[in-house]
Amino acid sequence: MINLFNNTDLPSFTTLFGEINADMGNGQIWIMVVSACLMLAIHAVAVLGIAGAFHWIDDVMTKRRIFGASFLSYFIAILLVIAIHLSEIVVWAYICVALKVFPTNPQTFYFAGEMYTTVGYGDYKLSEQWRILPIIISFSGIFAVSMSGAALYTMMGALLGHNGQNQSAKPGSSD
Repeated sequence: MINLFNNTDLPSFTTLFGEINADMGNGQIWIMVVSACLMLAIHAVAVLGIAGAFHWIDDVMTKRRIFGASFLSYFIAILLVIAIHLSEIVVWAYICVALKVFPTNPQTFYFAGEMYTTVGYGDYKLSEQWRILPIIISFSGIFAVSMSGAALYTMMGALLGHNGQNQSAKPGSSD
């Protein structure tokens, strides 16, 4: 068996990072990295706001015993989350257009959408300086979808919890 940890041919992290950075040869790629971080931070705040509003509405409606409104607010939350994701794809497309990654705008939009959703269907020819771009966009999409999924899961749990509480809480029972 080959022992990878004692291999003296492996470069240090500093050397590897330096080679990758030199290979990209593009300071603009750091604009993409910063954009990804900013978009994820904004996405997190937006999803927390949506989830917080849902839980507040859900609490108010539960106290008033209006259970159908909670399902409506969940549906609205889903639509808002979808809108956030679509807007992030558009933002990625605009960033790529501004940096002239592709010659045409539709090609740039399709690229941004495929990378964000990690579909990877298209056959895009990127110049050497942009080879890492799909990784950056796809990571932002993966983490954004994960945050959204977690928030929607907690909202669904709140909705399903109401039905379970109403059926299991019988008068006179000592739970």
